[in-house]
Amino acid sequence: MENSVRLRDVVADDLEVFLAYEHDPEAVRRSRFVPRERDAFMTHWRTRVLGDPANFVQAVVVDGETAGNIAAWWEGDRRFLGYWFGRPFWGRGIGTEALTAFLQRETARPLYADPFAGNTGSVRLLEKCGFAATGTVRHGADEHVLLVLGGGG
Repeated sequence: MENSVRLRDVVADDLEVFLAYEHDPEAVRRSRFVPRERDAFMTHWRTRVLGDPANFVQAVVVDGETAGNIAAWWEGDRRFLGYWFGRPFWGRGIGTEALTAFLQRETARPLYADPFAGNTGSVRLLEKCGFAATGTVRHGADEHVLLVLGGGG
C-alpha cells in the first residue's frame, strides 16, 4: 500500500493529536520520554517549539491524517532534529519518506539527533536517512545514541 505523505506547517488542531501520540504507552516505553501533562505540553509547544522562530517545525500528514511531527532546533551551537509519529504510522515507511522530505527543507549541517539507544527503530530511521552514530550521551539514567548528518562531531 502506498501512502500519500506530505509536510505542512503545524496548525492548532495538531497539538491535541501530538499530545495523544506523546501519551501512547508503547511510544513512551520505546523513547524513554516522560510525557507532559496537557497544560505543560501545550505551553511547551506554543512557546518553546512554535514560538521560537529559529525552530523549523512540520506536521507530517498521511492520506489527510496528522501522523506526527518533525522539528529542528538549536541547542547551543548544535542544530538538533527530533520527531514523533503516532503508532498507527509505524513500520510503513512513513518516517523515512517524511524525514527525507524534511531534510531537503532543513539545510543546516551538521544536524544532530540523540534517540534512546533502545529505540532501534528510531536509530535505524536516522541511519537510513544518512545520519551516522558518533557515540553516546546520557539523559538522566538512559543512554542515547548521538547521530550526526553532514560531518561534525
